[in-house]
Amino acid sequence: MTTAIRHALPSRMLERAWKVVVVGAGGTGSAVLPSLARLHHAMVELGHPGGIDCTVFDDDTVSATNVGRQGFYPNDVGEYKASLIVNRLNLLMGTDWRAQTRRFGAGDALYNVDLIIGCVDTRAARLAIVCAGEHSNAYYLDCGNDADRGQVVLGQLCGKSYTKKHPERLPHVGELFPELVNAKLDAKDDAPSCSMAEALRKQSLVINQAIAVQAFNLLWTMFRTAAVPFSGVFVNLTSGRTNPIPLDPAAWARFGYSALDQPERKASRSRKTKQAS
Repeated sequence: MTTAIRHALPSRMLERAWKVVVVGAGGTGSAVLPSLARLHHAMVELGHPGGIDCTVFDDDTVSATNVGRQGFYPNDVGEYKASLIVNRLNLLMGTDWRAQTRRFGAGDALYNVDLIIGCVDTRAARLAIVCAGEHSNAYYLDCGNDADRGQVVLGQLCGKSYTKKHPERLPHVGELFPELVNAKLDAKDDAPSCSMAEALRKQSLVINQAIAVQAFNLLWTMFRTAAVPFSGVFVNLTSGRTNPIPLDPAAWARFGYSALDQPERKASRSRKTKQAS
């Protein structure tokens, strides 16, 4: 018997611009951001009062190996990823978004943020997002992948006024998959690829776009229905399959999550989800 729930968006997201923070403007981030600009335009055209107000964090610059795999071009090499994408979208779409050419940290305030989208490639970066949410009830959309598979998971952060045991709160990626916020599990060898060919041998050319499409679909459906349609999606390019995570405490329990045992629950087993983007 299903125990699926309906989760409506808070009224503020229907009455004013969505305050969005995107962390990471690399592989997945550079695919998500143009879609986010398209969503903003569609929202405004359909009568939403503000669309999307976005700030992008990334301290990295474009390297030659990013060209072709990420949303950058040869003339972009050496420039900051965040400012390049934000300036490009502002010019083309008429937005007034902002870029922060620095790393997002646990001390960054999320007091007035509605949605934070994580497009990060380390567990430590995910942990920083979760820690920054200590005083926030924002939605947290995690977009992660490894070579040819990944996940999009939507949950809510755990502001002190909105406890982990609140019956309407959606568990975030760190609660469903604790190993994905365990910084001790980050790979030791994080040296950049020295060639485009080497980079492509490590990761599918398609995976970032595949993850971005699932994130885009989830956000579009949230806007159109004023509700969260599902908790997330698993993507596997090798098998060609996508599998949704329903809004269902019984489904969350299959991953080992229960609101009743938070925050004491610890990761006790390995799962097949991955952490890079």
